[in-house]
Amino acid sequence: MTVFVVSLFLPHTIHFSIPARSKRPDIRRGQPSEERLSAVLNRNGPQLDGGHTPNQAGPLLTGNSSLADDNDFFSKVPLATPNREASSLLGAPSPALTEPHTGAWGVGHALTQPPSRAGPTPPPSILKHGKIADDVVPRPNLTGFKKLLQPNSERGLHYDAFGRADWSVEVSDRVNGGLRNAIRAASGDDSLKEKLWVGTLGMPTDALEDPHQRTEIENKLEDEFESLTVWCKDSDMDGHYTHYCKQILWPVMHYQIPDNPKSKAYEDHSWVYYKTVNQAFADRIVKNYKRGDVIWVHDYHLMLVPAMVRKRLPHAQIGFFLHAAFPSSEVFRCLAFRNDLLEGLLGCNLIGFQTDEYCRHFLQTCSRLLCVEATTEGLQLEDRFVNVTSLAIGIDPKSLDEARQDPSVDEWIKAVRERYEGKKLIVARDKLDHVRGVRQKLLAYELFLDRSPEWRDKTVLIQVATAMTRDFELDATVSDIVSRINSTHATLTHQPVVFLRQDISFEQYLALLSVADALMITSLREGMNLTCHEFVFCQDGKRVPNRHGVLLLSEFTGSASVLGGSELSVNPWDYRGCGDAIKTALNMDAKEREERWQKLYDVVTRHTGEYWAHTLLERLHQVYNEQDARTTSSIPRLSTHALCEKYKAARQRLFILDYEGTLASWGSPRSIILTSPQRTIDVLNDLLLDPKNIVYVMSARRPEELDRLFGRVPKLGIIAENGCFLKHMDAERWTRMADPKKINSWKESVMGILKYYRERTEGSWIEERHCSLVLHYSTAADPALAARQASDCASHLNDAGSSQRVRAIPVAGALHVEPIDWSKATAASQIFDRLKEIAARDDQFDLPDFLMVAGDDRDDEPIFRWANELGQNKRVTSITTVCVGTRATEAQATLTQGVTGVLSALQKLAALPR
Repeated sequence: MTVFVVSLFLPHTIHFSIPARSKRPDIRRGQPSEERLSAVLNRNGPQLDGGHTPNQAGPLLTGNSSLADDNDFFSKVPLATPNREASSLLGAPSPALTEPHTGAWGVGHALTQPPSRAGPTPPPSILKHGKIADDVVPRPNLTGFKKLLQPNSERGLHYDAFGRADWSVEVSDRVNGGLRNAIRAASGDDSLKEKLWVGTLGMPTDALEDPHQRTEIENKLEDEFESLTVWCKDSDMDGHYTHYCKQILWPVMHYQIPDNPKSKAYEDHSWVYYKTVNQAFADRIVKNYKRGDVIWVHDYHLMLVPAMVRKRLPHAQIGFFLHAAFPSSEVFRCLAFRNDLLEGLLGCNLIGFQTDEYCRHFLQTCSRLLCVEATTEGLQLEDRFVNVTSLAIGIDPKSLDEARQDPSVDEWIKAVRERYEGKKLIVARDKLDHVRGVRQKLLAYELFLDRSPEWRDKTVLIQVATAMTRDFELDATVSDIVSRINSTHATLTHQPVVFLRQDISFEQYLALLSVADALMITSLREGMNLTCHEFVFCQDGKRVPNRHGVLLLSEFTGSASVLGGSELSVNPWDYRGCGDAIKTALNMDAKEREERWQKLYDVVTRHTGEYWAHTLLERLHQVYNEQDARTTSSIPRLSTHALCEKYKAARQRLFILDYEGTLASWGSPRSIILTSPQRTIDVLNDLLLDPKNIVYVMSARRPEELDRLFGRVPKLGIIAENGCFLKHMDAERWTRMADPKKINSWKESVMGILKYYRERTEGSWIEERHCSLVLHYSTAADPALAARQASDCASHLNDAGSSQRVRAIPVAGALHVEPIDWSKATAASQIFDRLKEIAARDDQFDLPDFLMVAGDDRDDEPIFRWANELGQNKRVTSITTVCVGTRATEAQATLTQGVTGVLSALQKLAALPR
């Protein structure tokens, strides 16, 4: 069995060995140079692009020698750590940053790689909307291309040079670092001994036109690095990653809704590329798939892959994990292709999220937009069940500890401690975008300094901020804040903010985490921030004694729900609160710091990346087996002969049979005269002629309706309103199982909600039962609108009704609202307990050793489960659970002939000699 770890980027990429040429100056007419434009906006001298540093870093703020010295201090070594030569299967890649800050795709790469041949982006004007396909899709004509490569590689190279160049495999800085470290840590586990990464090289590949060269690269990665390469055109990758993922999907996932005309144009044209890249991944997986393999897809870049693979491999074991946040349904529904994305994920057996909150958002979104039934376990589709779970990814403490043994880490620890001796260090490392909250953090720190003069010359905030894409407005705003803080509070010997517009080496990163007195994370929304996990681990005092620094963590990160409250939780929008939290962290005594740190450390070292990978793969295997057992292809048809043999061998028999759809066809709840088909009455009476038989009929209808239906069947037990009422076989009166006071307490509020939706859905109506309410919309004027309204109503009720133990269940043409605590299974349990009591006091009465349960709908699944457990626990010798129809079920057998098949089977049993 091979596990396909499917990620947009492979953990390895290609470096080309090409002699460098002199760089041609940028002489584009009418455009300021990069350095000049950056200086105007940021007043910081040369701009460090894409997270990589030039040979000599310029000062961050002119006129402040201290600031320039700080920048030079962290630039003593190349800050973009050169990629170490990739190791083969015998030696996995060394641990690296869990959150690498790399530049935009196709530009700003430290390795020598081809530039992108992708065409121009869509026009910013919505008026040119219809001409986008003509402007973008055609590949640019590169015949006689003489320009030097810019901006990806400033080495003055021609495109065709890469086709003739020598190349080597290097560790990629584009892959999800947390995922790579987790898979690396779990590789020794049985579930990941055989694995294959599936992804792209993380670089433009159109320049590699020689098929032989591509084959060589592909074979080397597969043979030595457990990687399957997906080849995508530059234009496809640019439209997929740069445009749709980064301009549309990622902002929406983080509650940043793109609402300008240019983003709308991006969405229309780039969706085609998003689908194309996802299809390329699906094709690669299907081509290499063998029976029994596991397909594990990762993150929002590949949300369509599960359904694409499922279409061609119906029985494949497919999992998906979303590393980013999942927004509420109100935000996600703003996407034009929302249903396509959701349906793509529903091709999975198991969908994983970082937190319970994201799980809940996904379930509500599917319920609301796709009109499917959402449960706490997952989503019930027409033909199968999709499980949904949450488990936060963690770090790899073992490899992180090994990385700390590097002598250069100790050298940096010593250098930083000496430089900032006597100062309290607050450390932060973020991408410079609108989601990470760098601006909010700086404003909160400024307010802290204004309100706490005693800390002005004793505190330093070291903020590493890497710009992934150029946002001049945000750059200028952040630079203004930094300038204002340093010009107001800096002295000749002290600078309160060290703002590094560049990434740092892994060794510097570990050193800063080890010496920091506090780590401050103010993300406005983030799936999981592993930097705080690594900070907690590095504060164990092994490299720097008496540490136990304080973690200031945004409440809007996934990590906040994992760490258990031992951090100082902050709201990034509350600047005063953040400032107070900084002061609390700096004033905290050693005992409290250690107590908080110890609790955080226990969580971080327990919920590791290895534990995450192992647990999710185990869970995927488990749910796959459960779902496979429920599929109609795995469930045998009911054998009437075997059923008859069990029937004849039994001393006492119990039948629990559903009415609508099983014993009789569905009838209208509005019928004035309710009659049951004569054949059904005759079959029930024939069964009850045998004193060994006990028969109960279950229904969602009201007790008085069922009394009229079965008045001609003596000694028949009845379950009404799906378990809320019970009439035993020898009783004249009904037993009300649900508390009427509790029922009435929620009915009034729920009725108001149902009326609200009824008024907005022409042709719908409400049926009130004793213990439940039903919104019927099968006769609505607009069926599609009615289904959407019902889904919204179900989502509304399930959110508001959980505290009152009420649930809303969408069924065909209706929405049932009923209590959670009572079901057909609870009624059946009451029946069985009563039979045990009778058997205990009457020696002539035997406890049933034959049990047959038949039903056709989703609300019959709990009673199937209950009956199967009786058989597994050996409490009943012979168990037969039958599902009428072809849907996925937990029943042991299926019957596809409908009501006729059920009645025929029961007639054969009744005709057997007593």
